[in-house]
Amino acid sequence: MNLFVATTNPGKLRDFAATASPQITLTPLPNLKQIPAPAEDEPTFEGNARLKAIFYSHHAPNEIVIADDSGLEVDALHGAPGVRSARYADDHHFTEPANATTDERNNLYLISNLTDIPLTQRSARYHCVLAAARNGHILAIGHGAVEGEVLTAPRGTDGFGYDPLFYLPAQNKTMAELDIATKLTLSHRGRAFAALIAELNSGLHSHSSR
Repeated sequence: MNLFVATTNPGKLRDFAATASPQITLTPLPNLKQIPAPAEDEPTFEGNARLKAIFYSHHAPNEIVIADDSGLEVDALHGAPGVRSARYADDHHFTEPANATTDERNNLYLISNLTDIPLTQRSARYHCVLAAARNGHILAIGHGAVEGEVLTAPRGTDGFGYDPLFYLPAQNKTMAELDIATKLTLSHRGRAFAALIAELNSGLHSHSSR
């Protein structure tokens, strides 16, 4: 099975590939950078994943195209930052410090919003939804999540996004402190990909046996 992936993010491709079987070939969607991106304006991860998969499938006729949406959900913040995880600080015009990266500002803004929340009430999860589409029609959906907690300060320097704040009690480490092999076994994207492939295989098998 060949799947075209609508992302240029090497971390996402790595997480998907780590879960893929030898029978699955993952190919970045050709000329993705030249294709104007659709507006990701759905209120849920699944809505955005579906929207992107349908949109990009029109750029690879008769092929299966997969797209994802993912982010951090903090229970004490009613699921925020959620679908706005990558734009959390910008959405609220949180621009300090001026020399900080987007990830750093997102982390600082998250910390500021949790100032009065005790550590025992900082449960959160990384949540990913993957959608597969062909010729504008959804074929399968896969959800994946990893549960954890949000710390009061970053730990680890090699993480992306909220990784330095996202603490895994069973590992006694943040996501940023994990070695790559362990991180891949816990990846929310990897879990979503495995769920997607299971549903995709089931649907294709059902269709071919009719």
